[in-house]
Amino acid sequence: MSLPFIDLKSQYAALKTSIDARIQRVLDHGQYIMGPEVKELEQALATYTGAKHCITVASGTEALLIALMALDFKPGDEVITTPFTFAATAEVIVLLGGVPVFVDIEPDTCNIDASLIEAAITPRTRAIMPVGLYGQVADMDEINAVAARHGLAVIEDAAQSFGASYKSRKSCNLSTFGCTSFFPSKPLGCYGDGGAIFTNDDAMAQASREIRVHGQSQRYTHTRLGVGGRMDTLQCAIVLGKLERFDWEVAQRLAIGERYQQLLAELPASLNIQRLVVRDDRDCVWAQFTLSVDHREQVQQRLQEAGIPTAIHYPKPLHQQPFYQRYGQGQSLPHSERAARRVMSLPMSADLAPAQQDSVIQALIAATRVSA
Repeated sequence: MSLPFIDLKSQYAALKTSIDARIQRVLDHGQYIMGPEVKELEQALATYTGAKHCITVASGTEALLIALMALDFKPGDEVITTPFTFAATAEVIVLLGGVPVFVDIEPDTCNIDASLIEAAITPRTRAIMPVGLYGQVADMDEINAVAARHGLAVIEDAAQSFGASYKSRKSCNLSTFGCTSFFPSKPLGCYGDGGAIFTNDDAMAQASREIRVHGQSQRYTHTRLGVGGRMDTLQCAIVLGKLERFDWEVAQRLAIGERYQQLLAELPASLNIQRLVVRDDRDCVWAQFTLSVDHREQVQQRLQEAGIPTAIHYPKPLHQQPFYQRYGQGQSLPHSERAARRVMSLPMSADLAPAQQDSVIQALIAATRVSA
């Protein structure tokens, strides 16, 4: 039997009693939109991150979009971001008429290279949008310092890094806005789409709350442009259920990720399997456990034959995508391009057993030797 890439079934089995009861409670009271679980989850998430405000929204994409709208983002405004991310990061900028400006990544973490950001700032730059790729937060202190020097906002795309820590602070409480996703495969996921915005700014929080309900400051009083961006009560109830063991899951992810790293460190250098570096002042919740290999397609095929699923996050950087290359303007971003050719993600879940990890690594060794 093939190993699951993400084991949501084991997670549900462990939480079934609580999740089922919370879902039934919503079915009983029938408040499917903005029911009491919405506020309960927002309070719980704000407490978890330490942020003053949490605003749940329909998806991680919606979180980024609403954050930009709250900043009164205008057509032609620029946002500096990474090209090595899911399209949603740049998508929301373009949807509002803005321009994504791509700078390259650090080759060892695959996160945006903070040292390259300042040179990309122009009079039209409005914000910086770093991504906590694979579950590790970017160099937020350095990014915030650049932003402060130039009067810019920072929006942390924490779709993959919720639960991670950076210098003893939680992801989503590190900048102007933190935006995360509760897509089912994320470290903290629901059973559909969902997301959240975090901020310590009262005005930004109020704007975000109004924007998510079509710009209403009160019912049928539309004080600003908005969207239908609410997170369903049922999905909030599910996340509340999952929060009950989230601290345990984060600890497991850290331990399983570290064990993967140690097992990989023991492999012969001739296999040319490169691990991601986790900086000493932060951790990684491994939304995907990702490494780099040569001959990736052949390695993936061999692993598939051995019952080991893999994925690629991401096979083509945004500045080379058919739509977004117009913003890259032919620029060369070599670290992003090399990563896109070589990255591969292995099975990763809080419930992944040591024996399963061992099977993955043994299959990886065999696959890389045959493909070399």
